[in-house]
Amino acid sequence: MKLVLASNNAKKLVELQALFGPLGIELVNQGSLGIPEADEPFHTFAENALAKARHAARLSGLPALADDSGLSVEALGGAPGVRSARYALDAGGEKSDAANNERLLREMAGVADRRGRFVCALVAVRSAEDPEPLIAMGRWAGEILTAPSGEGGFGYDPLMHIPALGRTVASLGADVKNRHSHRALAAAYLITQFRDVWHLG
Repeated sequence: MKLVLASNNAKKLVELQALFGPLGIELVNQGSLGIPEADEPFHTFAENALAKARHAARLSGLPALADDSGLSVEALGGAPGVRSARYALDAGGEKSDAANNERLLREMAGVADRRGRFVCALVAVRSAEDPEPLIAMGRWAGEILTAPSGEGGFGYDPLMHIPALGRTVASLGADVKNRHSHRALAAAYLITQFRDVWHLG
């Protein structure tokens, strides 16, 4: 089954394809179909993911899968939250992983409570008008470091230390990340729904 992925993030495409491939799902990047990015006006990951999935389905005529994910930091009241990818941009900086990490480190300077979690909302729709979207949430708790560590991953991975694994997310191999991450947790729940509701696999 072919689904349009409502994202232009090549690394995210690889991650999700590895997770859903065993069900016979083939993900196609929306950019390859000439579909522009959707607006993300909402304050929750689930609402933004649903908006992106509907947008991709409407413009492609195909079922669609959307991911809205980011970092939620306790001491910052849940920020950067749904603005994770634009965190530095919102403060007058550039839109880049490095700039986002730099702003987070500035905001967290001298803060004792380093608790944070990666949050992922995955939404799949059979069409833009699907009355029964599949929605799955995943959360991965950790601690925000005071300096980046690790060369892999993307986004805030170099700053997120996972105590249970004793390493930053950026230091984990793809196989380990795909077993433990917020996206993997959401995907596991979505896979159950794909099987039970869409009868895939």
